[in-house]
Amino acid sequence: MNDSLFDGDPATPLPITVPGLAQETDPPLAFGKNTRSRVSGWTTRALSAKPVKKLPPAARLAGLFLAAHSTSKLVGQIPPDLPAACRATLPDLLCKGFLAELCADRFRLDGAVRHLSGMRPPTEEDKAAEPPKGESKAVPASTPRFRFSADAWTRWKSPASPALRRHVEAVEYCAVCARPPERVAQAFMDPSRPQFFSKDVRAAYGAWKDMHPDRGRLAAEFTVAFRGEHGHGPSYAQLCSGLGWDLKGPLRGFVVKRLLANEWLAETGSVPWTLRPGQAAQAQGITLPKARGTDATAHARP
Repeated sequence: MNDSLFDGDPATPLPITVPGLAQETDPPLAFGKNTRSRVSGWTTRALSAKPVKKLPPAARLAGLFLAAHSTSKLVGQIPPDLPAACRATLPDLLCKGFLAELCADRFRLDGAVRHLSGMRPPTEEDKAAEPPKGESKAVPASTPRFRFSADAWTRWKSPASPALRRHVEAVEYCAVCARPPERVAQAFMDPSRPQFFSKDVRAAYGAWKDMHPDRGRLAAEFTVAFRGEHGHGPSYAQLCSGLGWDLKGPLRGFVVKRLLANEWLAETGSVPWTLRPGQAAQAQGITLPKARGTDATAHARP
C-alpha cells in the first residue's frame, strides 16, 4: 500500500490500481459505464459519510473496506488484507458511530450508514450468527395492470434526463429499501391514478389530525432524515410507517395530500419518492442540506 495514500496531500489525486481487476483479458468483473458510475458514487458517499468525514484518510479507507465487506444485515468479517494503518483506526470508527459493534475480527455497521452496506453475500458463518427469520413472500413480477419487462424498463430510463436518471437509480439501487426492480419500475412507469376521497375518509382525517397537532413539522423533519439515509425521498407508506402513523389505504393518501396542500411537504408531480419539506416547513428552518437542496426539484424536467 502506497504510504502517500495515508500521508500525502488530500488535494493531490493519487492513482490506485487493484491488481486483480487490472487484467485486460477475461476481466473478473464486466463493469459497464453505468455500473462504474454507481460504484464511483457509492465510494464517494462512503468516504464522505458524516461519521468518518473528519477522520484521517486511513480511517475513511477503513470505513470503505468495512462497508464493502458488510452484508445486508450490516454484519461482516474484517478482511485479512486490511492495511495495518486502517486496522489501527477501527476503534475510531466505533467511537464515531460508523460501527455499532467491533469484536475480534467481526463488526456490525451502525444503522446510520445502512445505505452504504456493500451487501456482500452472507457466508455460512454469517447465516449461523443471524437469528432465524420467517419465509419471505415472493413478489410477483407483474400485476393485472402492469407487466414487468426488463427491456421495457431499460428503454424507459434511456431518454430520461440526467437528474431523473440519478433519482431513479438512487431508488433502484437503495440498499436500505432493497426493493425488487419490478416494483420500482411499476412506480415510475405506471404512476397511480388520481384518488377520490369519500366523506368517511374526510371525517376520519378530521379525528386523526386532532390527535396529531405536530403532523406537519414531524413529516417534514422525517423527509430530511430519510433522504440523508436513503439518498431519495420516502414513499407515502414509508413516511407514515416511519412516523408510527398506522394509516391504511385512502386515509393514508388523504393525510399526505393534506400535508402537501398545506405546504408542509412538496413533491415533484407524479414522480415517486420525491417527498421533501414544503414552503411552510422551510419557513420554520426545516430544509434539505444545501448539497441536495436542488436535487429533487430537478426531477420535474425528465
